[in-house]
Amino acid sequence: MTQAIDRDFATSDVVIYDGDCIFCTASINILRRLDGQGRLRFLSLHDPSVRVDYPDLTHDMLMSEMWVVAFNGDRYSGADALKYLSLRLPLLYPIAPMLYIPGSMPIWRRVYRLVARNRYRIAGSDCSEGTCRFHGRKR
Repeated sequence: MTQAIDRDFATSDVVIYDGDCIFCTASINILRRLDGQGRLRFLSLHDPSVRVDYPDLTHDMLMSEMWVVAFNGDRYSGADALKYLSLRLPLLYPIAPMLYIPGSMPIWRRVYRLVARNRYRIAGSDCSEGTCRFHGRKR
């Protein structure tokens, strides 16, 4: 059983997201449903293991955008992470052509950053410590 789990982790991409953000958590729940073959693992950026396992990704980087750490070690953030996932998950294949239009990524990145910057205003947060009310102000 351990070997199967290790093999799965070795071929899994890790999606790091803001687990205190309702909008982000809802998006991750959609990704979970689309990941029929278990290709993804999900970690909240607030999980202490993230700092240990991914020290190159700072808290500010992780708060700004969703990150995907591919099974081969490559890192993708924001719209580029979505672009990567669009070819990794078969149920996302229909959106891939839009993300692969030559010259379109600067637009997708701007749109992604705009939504990410306003995610707490859009959907609020789920922060048990009560500190999340400050997230919107920091941005």
